[in-house]
Amino acid sequence: MAQLLKGIAPGVTRVVTIFNPGTTAPALFNGAIEASAPSFSVTVTLAPVHDDAAIEEAIDGQARDPGGAVISLPDPFNTTHRDVIIAAAARNSLPLLGTLDFPRAGGLMSYWADPVDMYAQAASYIDRILRGASPADLLVQQPTKFSLIINLKTAKALGLTVPPNMLHLADEVFE
Repeated sequence: MAQLLKGIAPGVTRVVTIFNPGTTAPALFNGAIEASAPSFSVTVTLAPVHDDAAIEEAIDGQARDPGGAVISLPDPFNTTHRDVIIAAAARNSLPLLGTLDFPRAGGLMSYWADPVDMYAQAASYIDRILRGASPADLLVQQPTKFSLIINLKTAKALGLTVPPNMLHLADEVFE
C-alpha cells in the first residue's frame, strides 16, 4: 500500500493507519503494512479509533509535519465513518487510500480485493459443499483479483499528478 501511495504522492514519508481495534482488520493488514513500509522509506503510525473525535485527532496529527498520508483499513466501522475520514484527510490535504467506496466518495485511491471475485469464490465453495464435499477438506483461498481505483479530481485538489503508468494499471478512474 505504501508503494501505491508513493506512486501517486512521491513525497509521502509517513502513513497513519486508521482502524477499529475491535475487528479483524488490524491483525490482517497492520503487520503487512508495517513490514513493507520501510522498503519505500515510509514510517507507519497505527491509530486505533472508536469514534469521530479519534479519527479527527489521528488525521490532524498526521498533518502536523509534511509527507503525511492516511490508510483506512477495511472494516464496518471505517465504512460507517467514511465521510468523516475523507473530510479530515481533505481538510488536512492528505492523500487517502481506503476501500473501494472511498475514491467514489472523494478519497484519493483504493486497492483492495474485488468483492465480486470474492463472492464468486464463495459460490464455488458453496457449490462443492452442496455436491457433497466436506468443508474441512476444502483449501482456504485468498483473494486473487484486486481493484485499483483512482480519483483524479482528488489528486488534482491535492496538487498531485497521477503518472500514466498508474492510470494504466487502474481498474477505474474518476474525474
